[in-house]
Amino acid sequence: MSWRDAPRSPDRAPNQVHVPEGARETFPLRRRVLPMDGVAGQAIETARNRLIVTAALFGLCFIALGFRLVDLSLFQGAEVAAHAHRTPAKLAARGDIVDRNGVLLATNLDTASLYADSTRIINAGDAASALVTVLPDLSRADVEAKLSSGKSFIWLKRNLSPRQQWEVNALGLPGLAFQREERRVYPYGSLASHVLGLVDVDNKGLAGVEAYFDEKLADPARVAQPLTLSIDVRVQHVLADELAGAISRFNGIGGAGVVMDVQTGEILAMVSLPDFDPNDPAAVPPETRFNRVSLGVYEMGSTFKTFNTALALETGSATLASRYDASHPLQVGKHLISDSHPQNRVLTVPEIYMYSSNIGSVRMALDAGTAAQQALMNRLGMLRRTSVELPERGMPLVPKPWLEINTMTISFGNGIAVTPLHLATGVSAMVNGGVLLPATLLKSDHAKAPSGMRVVSEKTSESIRRLMRLVVMRGTGKKAEADGYLVGGKTGTAEKTGANGGYAHKSLLSSFVAAFPMTSPRYVVLAMVDEPRPNKDSAGMATGGWVAAPAVGNIIMRIAPMLGVEPVDEKSPVITEAMYVPMQGEGAE
Repeated sequence: MSWRDAPRSPDRAPNQVHVPEGARETFPLRRRVLPMDGVAGQAIETARNRLIVTAALFGLCFIALGFRLVDLSLFQGAEVAAHAHRTPAKLAARGDIVDRNGVLLATNLDTASLYADSTRIINAGDAASALVTVLPDLSRADVEAKLSSGKSFIWLKRNLSPRQQWEVNALGLPGLAFQREERRVYPYGSLASHVLGLVDVDNKGLAGVEAYFDEKLADPARVAQPLTLSIDVRVQHVLADELAGAISRFNGIGGAGVVMDVQTGEILAMVSLPDFDPNDPAAVPPETRFNRVSLGVYEMGSTFKTFNTALALETGSATLASRYDASHPLQVGKHLISDSHPQNRVLTVPEIYMYSSNIGSVRMALDAGTAAQQALMNRLGMLRRTSVELPERGMPLVPKPWLEINTMTISFGNGIAVTPLHLATGVSAMVNGGVLLPATLLKSDHAKAPSGMRVVSEKTSESIRRLMRLVVMRGTGKKAEADGYLVGGKTGTAEKTGANGGYAHKSLLSSFVAAFPMTSPRYVVLAMVDEPRPNKDSAGMATGGWVAAPAVGNIIMRIAPMLGVEPVDEKSPVITEAMYVPMQGEGAE
């Protein structure tokens, strides 16, 4: 009989089997198996217990969150709000600035700025010592003072480089954190610095077009659209290079230059020297931020004879054949008006302009009259600020009242002070057919004809073009000649005013303003050097003809090919006829 058939013991449960003595060693018992209803019940019970525990845990979490919310809103609300106010916000994006050809002039780069919660600093002295090892430009004493100030937010350094950020992170100091920001970057450094200007640490415009167009550049709706300037970075480089060379050769203290499109008013280049690097605003000396082109006002000397000659021709008080006595100086009260290049004879109008005669210019202005002179100066914009898109715009200094003596001195560029940009804009109107166009730093839509104001007739403008060409061919501007490009221009040499209000005879402003090509002018170029000194090659002279004219000639030779101006044969009959000036001949009485 097997143990399976053994009778059950009456005192055992129905599902238990009686095993005879000794059978346990031979036949081991199998594990007790529960019926199906027992397994299901136990599983359900286990799941129920787990759900209860999970629900209890969730309830505890919600209760904790509720208590924390009440604590923050009722008891710590003021502290949290104050901390949030101290925590820096990410700077808004700022639009790019590009030149007329799409070359990037200003943009933003993502950077990290370091700040600290001094309440979490363990040892301010040790932390300061560690920080200055990786940020050596910081003062240890200053950093330690900040880290021990007890403030929950304090700036330590703005706009770290990626390497600096990594090195600070590697220190493992508690209480330090970074704020993502955007840093304004100028890829060309100081080139066009006075045009572009600069921004502060919060990306707010401080000068130049950055300040003038601050709202537009910071407008989120326009950030994706770059601000396109009229500047051509190639022309800008040439102008800066040649102007710096002239300053260096003649040991000047500064200079100004501009290249303008006479048909649109667009400024292709604007240079003021000394300049500055807008990438490092903290290191910019205040004096270098002064824009000599648009803000500085100066007596521009004999360049104003261009306007005086136009005045005489426009009013009909003189023609190109008119003659004026320049045989001796003019005595005006205690002052004597004389010529720098005296011919000591009667001069025709072209000769007065070509030889830059002060005496002849005064006589022409007196014939035209004070009222007519003042009216022309007003039409040319010489009595108000220019329209250029810069906050740095100088207000001309004009005589009040405008007397006859003022009419006399203004005829040769004394007694009225304007910016170099005023001069370039006015000369543009003299050569483009007689229409004054507002100077602009924004690229124009050439499909639309720019609006302007007629200031002189086309006939007067044509005569001025011929006279400016004559100055370069035979007069004081010979050194501005650029073979094949038909340069015309006018020299200017003015004495600066001294501390006592009089003129400082050895402190000059030497300038030359030119246009090319004179058969159909497209561009005006102006260069001015502040306080040049004669050198060994200038025959003891530091005038506009020696200092500025050669620089302008070099500029034109370099930029004309860039701008698509093709050279011509200057001796061809067509050119000769177009530039002909009716003269009675040198030496004629």
